Amino acid sequence: MIARIARCALPLAILCALAAVVSGVGYRLGWWPLGVGFGVLRWAAYAAIVATALGVAAVIVARRSGRNQGLASATIALVVGIATFGVPGMMLIKAKELPKIHDITTDTSNPPSFVAVLPLRANARNSPDYGGPAIAEQQQRAYPAIVPFESKLSPGDAFTRALDVAHSMGWDIVAAVPAEGRIEATDTTLLFGFKDDIVVRVAPASQGSRVDVRSESRIGQSDVGTNARRVAQFLQKLSRQA
Repeated sequence: MIARIARCALPLAILCALAAVVSGVGYRLGWWPLGVGFGVLRWAAYAAIVATALGVAAVIVARRSGRNQGLASATIALVVGIATFGVPGMMLIKAKELPKIHDITTDTSNPPSFVAVLPLRANARNSPDYGGPAIAEQQQRAYPAIVPFESKLSPGDAFTRALDVAHSMGWDIVAAVPAEGRIEATDTTLLFGFKDDIVVRVAPASQGSRVDVRSESRIGQSDVGTNARRVAQFLQKLSRQA
């Protein structure tokens, strides 16, 4: 019985994991629109819950009967199933908890402006213009730690280090203009390949320099915290370098 349950659970779990990966790959390759990709991911997660339940059942039966036949397969199915529905499940929970915004900046009153990436955003669904006080208020409530980085570094040194950090994060650098203190880049998400654009602004400050960052998604009303994590990671790395 254990072996039969495991034989059902493991192939189903693997199939679900493959479907979850293909959901994003297919969208990136233009096989189907975004809605279809999300649909494949959603049903892969639902089926993975079933595979996980079968894996749990097989493990319980094996423990109670004292027989290990099929236990390894059931355990693998359990792990793969949890991973497959756990990731989109956590994203769904975060989407409900976080504000539906997709533009994060350290300076909500005067956010850095995109220049060089504007041609790349020609067909983007989201405007490059900042959303104003309503967006700023939601960001400040959800991400109060997103603030400008100020240091005693000269603007030139701060620019060099900011550019080094941008490279280290794997961003595609679109422009680096030391005279303007401006760095623009694009980052691509792993599964669906969503394009998010970043602009870094380095300016003189009373005791050195100030660095502001802005990260905005090209599509999607909510970024599920992706842009805030990106900005926070950039600031943390820059702080360590400074």
